[in-house]
Amino acid sequence: MYTTSWCGYCVRLKSAMERAGIEFAEVNIELDESAAEIVVKANGGNRTVPTLVFADGTALTNPSLDQVKAQLAAVS
Repeated sequence: MYTTSWCGYCVRLKSAMERAGIEFAEVNIELDESAAEIVVKANGGNRTVPTLVFADGTALTNPSLDQVKAQLAAVS
């Protein structure tokens, strides 16, 4: 999960994923330029967070918890 320190949407999605028992790694794009490049590539040139990148290479930007669950099921 790509985030920033100031993103309220990121905080909300992280909390929802934690409550749902979904494991994830958090990467702050303000501190990691290579991570910022991944986010830009996934979002058509925009540094939009939260961006989640899944094992199959697909990405979701600012998804709902239901969208995350559906993508995880599709990837499994």
